[in-house]
Amino acid sequence: MSVRRRETSVFRRMGVGPHAHEEMQTKTSELLTIVLACSIATMGCGYALTGRGSFLPEHIRVIGVPTFTNLTPYFELDQLFTEKVRAELIGRGQYKIVPESTGVDAVLIGRITGLNIAPVSFTQDQQASRYVATITASIELRDTLDDRVLWQNPSLAFREEFEAASGTDALDANAFFGQSENAMQRLSTEFARAVVSAILEAF
Repeated sequence: MSVRRRETSVFRRMGVGPHAHEEMQTKTSELLTIVLACSIATMGCGYALTGRGSFLPEHIRVIGVPTFTNLTPYFELDQLFTEKVRAELIGRGQYKIVPESTGVDAVLIGRITGLNIAPVSFTQDQQASRYVATITASIELRDTLDDRVLWQNPSLAFREEFEAASGTDALDANAFFGQSENAMQRLSTEFARAVVSAILEAF
């Protein structure tokens, strides 16, 4: 006996006619379609909101981001990393970002405490083929209204790997980034994204 005939026989014993059986199948399919559509819509909304949240108090509208303090011997790190953090905050579109530390609702204070370059993989000739750059910093966001810390990480460490540029074998950051401007731009951009996400989303 075919599956179709067995189903019909079962529904007849239950007192349900073949047309009612088909109607029940149609309604079940429609219900599943609605549930699936709702699930997809929910996931879509969740995805759209990812990375846009903020736990900061409602009164904070203007955030001051003065130039970071550079405690390393490497030049221009303070300017570059400060500019990237400002740009990332501006890109969130929720706050007005200014370079001053006064006349603001909150102030973001940053100190770059270290930058290190180390090889992580080598060629058969024992030449470095990939490097990891590690930057350490102290970041603090303070509410100026009541002078309290909203978020801080005194020993934030961020790492990024890079392919070795041709002829690069020095571990000095000035020499490494001097041969790869894109590497420094990438490192500062990803650092800024990580810092701003941690602050606004309380990761």
